Amino acid sequence: MLQIKNLNITFGHGTAKNHALKEISLSVQRGESCGLVGESGSGKSTVLNCISGLLNNWSGTINMHGKALQRKRRMEFYRKVQMVFQDPYGSLHPRHTVDTTLKEPVAIHGLGNANQRVEKVLSEVGLGPQFRFRFPHQLSGGQRQRVAVARALILEPELLLLDEPTSALDVSIQAEVLNLLKDIRGKRQLTYLLVSHNLAVVAHMCDKILIMNQGEIVEKITCAQLQRGDLQQQYTRQLLLASKGYNRTAIDQFQDY
Repeated sequence: MLQIKNLNITFGHGTAKNHALKEISLSVQRGESCGLVGESGSGKSTVLNCISGLLNNWSGTINMHGKALQRKRRMEFYRKVQMVFQDPYGSLHPRHTVDTTLKEPVAIHGLGNANQRVEKVLSEVGLGPQFRFRFPHQLSGGQRQRVAVARALILEPELLLLDEPTSALDVSIQAEVLNLLKDIRGKRQLTYLLVSHNLAVVAHMCDKILIMNQGEIVEKITCAQLQRGDLQQQYTRQLLLASKGYNRTAIDQFQDY
């Protein structure tokens, strides 16, 4: 489905120059769920932004179905690839109803049957017809993120790019949204590339996990390896320990990598 080879991107110039991605290579098979994990600033979201076309000053190759993606994407690319952003408060237009938000991509791509598609996708994400004509300020954080998921699904894509889709939500709501995404993947046979700083979230959602640090992939593991604690890199061990909750004694022993 997706193959990346030697992806590099640099921001800034001179002393402010930041080599944000360094020779990133990964592959995701059709129907697979792959997780990118690392602390803030490790380059996880930048990888998604390069794939989605939000950034175009990268070098390397990004292939989808074996065909190289150009920096300027064709319209059909966005039928196949959709993104769910971290912030459900910022990713929805405050003056558009849910109905308008969901119908817009249908109109852009000329799909037709907009009302039927809206009703179907709202049902799929667990929102009834009573939510259709509400504005974002009339929804909870979890409901807004369900709308964001519905907006991505309404074009019937093959690949979903998930940029920390639950980190802005209350803990009690996070599990609901994650289980929803997991169920949808199974029903639609979707492929996921999920970004998170939380190893527990990725272990629940993904088949394989790529650990990122300072713009590089430092370790590739399976979910089974993570559960066994079969980790090669000390950085990965620290991430796992940090994901289990605050431990002052352990944190005092952490090192920078």
